[in-house]
Amino acid sequence: MKEGTIDAEQSNNVISNSQREITRLCIECGLLLLQHGAESMLVEQLTTRLGVALGADQVDSAISSNSLVLTTIIDGHCLTSTRRIIDRGINMHVVTEVQHAVILVEHHLLDRKQLQKKLSSIKPLRYPRWMMVLMVALSCACFSKLNGGGWDGSLVTFIASGCAMYIRQVLTSRQMNPLINFCITAFVATSVSGLLLKLPYFAPTASISMAASVLLLVPGFPLINAVADMFKGHVNTGLARWTMASLLTLATCIGVVMAMAVWNLRDWA
Repeated sequence: MKEGTIDAEQSNNVISNSQREITRLCIECGLLLLQHGAESMLVEQLTTRLGVALGADQVDSAISSNSLVLTTIIDGHCLTSTRRIIDRGINMHVVTEVQHAVILVEHHLLDRKQLQKKLSSIKPLRYPRWMMVLMVALSCACFSKLNGGGWDGSLVTFIASGCAMYIRQVLTSRQMNPLINFCITAFVATSVSGLLLKLPYFAPTASISMAASVLLLVPGFPLINAVADMFKGHVNTGLARWTMASLLTLATCIGVVMAMAVWNLRDWA
């Protein structure tokens, strides 16, 4: 009887350790996705698929704006883990790599240890700062040209948005609050474009160049995720993301108004 009891206890310990490892891997997968901008439904689907592929009978998750709660069920035993979400910035490279790892597990090409190494090795892909500044400046300049700004307006937008993007990256690297970051960046973009338009050479330039210079601050991805979350049933998370995107937009508007008031820029108004 004693030997049978010991064997049962050892078996239960093995099952418990296995379930604990599966739960940890699932919630790490969900955290990576949420921290880098994935929508809630994708997080729910991938964590469930990963848990089932690793041997769980059922995986349930509850996602909020700043936390993730995940429960695995194996042979009637439930194990729940809760983690806090820290925003790491939007990065689709991380989301794609996590999806690829889940697919490999489903096809039995990765075991638990290999999956842990795979998740630990996933790092956000960062482009060089000069490339980001150049491409953002070009895109804003093209928008100005397409909306009747002319080549001179495109030049103004290119310079202003390039300076603003550089400031934004510097503030981000110093972990500045996103709201303050957006406000300062909008102030710089509007100031540079507005002061350039005051020069005699750019006097006939269309004022659309001022508006185009702050397009880099439009929170398009958070707004898309917010709408997607609300349409797919994650109303609370969607509203939280919508609120944050609205606050970022408000901070941008404050920066623009401050620049126009400081430098007496009335053309755009």
